Amino acid sequence: MNNIDFAVLGTGGIGRRALEYSRSKDDLTPVAACDRNGVAVDHDGLDVDELLAATEGNIASEAGASDASEAGASDASGEDADPRPDGGVAVKRSGEMQGVAASAQADPTETPIDGVVAESDAIDAVLVALPNLEHDFIPRVGERFAEAGYEGVLVDVLKRSRVIDILDDRAATFEESGITFVCGAGATPGFLTGAAALAAQSFVEVESVDIWWGVGLKSGYEDNRGTIREDIAHLDGYDIETARDLSDEEIEAIVEEHDGRIEFTDMEHADDVLLERAGICDADDVTVGGILDVCSDEKPTTTTVEVTGRTFDGERGTNTFQLDDDTSMAANVNGPALGYLTAGVRRNRAGEYGVFGPADLMPRF
Repeated sequence: MNNIDFAVLGTGGIGRRALEYSRSKDDLTPVAACDRNGVAVDHDGLDVDELLAATEGNIASEAGASDASEAGASDASGEDADPRPDGGVAVKRSGEMQGVAASAQADPTETPIDGVVAESDAIDAVLVALPNLEHDFIPRVGERFAEAGYEGVLVDVLKRSRVIDILDDRAATFEESGITFVCGAGATPGFLTGAAALAAQSFVEVESVDIWWGVGLKSGYEDNRGTIREDIAHLDGYDIETARDLSDEEIEAIVEEHDGRIEFTDMEHADDVLLERAGICDADDVTVGGILDVCSDEKPTTTTVEVTGRTFDGERGTNTFQLDDDTSMAANVNGPALGYLTAGVRRNRAGEYGVFGPADLMPRF
């Protein structure tokens, strides 16, 4: 009853680390994984070591056709093609197999998400580990599972505030389908959103929530190009559309322009709307920023959450939550993501459906 069979959509940095992390959890069994090249399914449990070896260096960050849509795009054969994780369109590659398709457990396909959807009757939860470089991309993925009659858990690690409203617009669809959708369940939003909700309990009024993160990504740069592309969209002069269309060379030029150390301020991270929908504070009272260093694996700054407010007896104070500098981005994203996935399964099995945020439920260890 406590065992959870789950799938991973996307085998870039987050997806690969989620598969690796799951080996430390006896009650979590990865049974399906896909990227834009192929899909692997084994309901007895994937051979994670073999799959990780096959997808080593798998990068889901190449710029795609910016005007391609998931519903209407077709490949050269005229068949509907899956959206690529970057918002473009998946096309069958010639030559040597790449990514998941290189695994002995996998089949190459131009519709990898459909391959997982087709097997979803026997899947308890799905971790959507894809960059959301079109605002409605992940909500559309959720709709595909709902349309197929899926009754289970969907978990994403999306960042953008406006995507939460798009998911909330589909809440009735998820409820009717029996889907428990846990959104923004990574580090920020996610882990740090939940920490802010806990830190707020000292107060009767929260004045501000300030989230400041640090990530050292030298050794993980190749696997996390999609994440870096998403972060660049927060810089002045860029947005989600322009970032989506950048080539890998242009991204590297931006990184070099900042000497490999990029500072972000006033980011559009969904912590704000997720804390507001949980009744903690107004979205305008939340700020998110941080430093990304691709030249070092050491954190350039300590990840901190500060919640300032007024207590019932008239005092004003600030509660501070910090992550140890030795905890990696992979640990602080994938641990909470799988913890929220486990919590979502418990909610789903109890008959609770709809859209939940990281301030609405506690992750399970």
